[in-house]
Amino acid sequence: MISLASNTSETFPVFPPTSIPEATATTERPTTARRYGGRYTVTLIPGDGIGQELAWAVKEVFKAADVPVEFEQYNVSGLTDKDDHHYIESVESLRRNKIGLKGSLYTPIYKTSPASFNVSMRKELDMYASLSLVKNVPGVKSRLNNVDIAIIRENTEGEYSGLEHESVPGVVESLKIITRAKTERLARFAFDFAVKNNRKKVTIIHKANIMKLTDGLFLRTCREVAKEYAHHNIEVNDMIVDNTAMQLVSRPQQFDVMVMPNLYGNIISNVGAGLIGGAALIPGCNIGSEYAIFEPGCRNIAMDIQDQNTANPTAMLLSAVLMLRQLNLDEYADRINKAIFNTIGSGTAKTPDMGGNSSTREFTEAIINAL
Repeated sequence: MISLASNTSETFPVFPPTSIPEATATTERPTTARRYGGRYTVTLIPGDGIGQELAWAVKEVFKAADVPVEFEQYNVSGLTDKDDHHYIESVESLRRNKIGLKGSLYTPIYKTSPASFNVSMRKELDMYASLSLVKNVPGVKSRLNNVDIAIIRENTEGEYSGLEHESVPGVVESLKIITRAKTERLARFAFDFAVKNNRKKVTIIHKANIMKLTDGLFLRTCREVAKEYAHHNIEVNDMIVDNTAMQLVSRPQQFDVMVMPNLYGNIISNVGAGLIGGAALIPGCNIGSEYAIFEPGCRNIAMDIQDQNTANPTAMLLSAVLMLRQLNLDEYADRINKAIFNTIGSGTAKTPDMGGNSSTREFTEAIINAL
């Protein structure tokens, strides 16, 4: 039995245990990690920028907590081609292990660069639902209080379909794809999440007043799915995305679960990060019917502080906690979760972005001491 006692004299609020619903199955194979001799094998992709430092923090904490997880690490970079053997091997590893922990991969913006590995991986493994948890962290100053939002975005279509072409020189077209089938499964994931986590409200984000066909289909489909959950007494409303941006920075407390197409979710999750103190505080995951990758909810590679020992590993650690819950390792998840929030809340150690002066290593060691 694992002791959940902390060596701090005071305890601080933690992220409540978050239940991630089973994604709508398209095959008979569930999202189940490989397990041998009582230990799980998980694919680890540190990512670019500060990724190696964040991965180091997770491995150190897992080692100290004696978590029964073995990592298969692949140092993939978004700066390489999709045919790079590291990328190919990492996807093969994910197919074997079913579960992964990942930092963010750099996506170049020039025309001849390879497609985003982040997007390619989600599409290739059909991890269609992205979840980001935006919640105030006790001990971190933020612009607004009582923020607790689950942002759920579609991962495989919308503007991220990547279907662009130059019709004639100087004229470029980009296709936005929205389908009823993929919207239905996303909406069910969002409502299942609300039910399993005792959430009371789901807000559908759209731009159907202008994009009447694509976003109109998304909105209608989500409303139809909402009717299936009427007996759960979940409040349902919808909001145009530009109004959503204004409402988020003025009264974010009105939001509970938000469901939306791909691009809007990317923007909204970054606005959410600004509300609570930064991208390094938001855990997240990408879920499909067979595979799941856990990664920070705001994909910031932070190249500017790479190898400076100042990166904040909180989002990566909390994403790893979500992963442990997916593996039914709840006692380990509770222990690490509590240690993270006691460390930050007590002020024992905080990295510069949280208003402290601790290094990545010092912050990680403080969490280990709080286990």
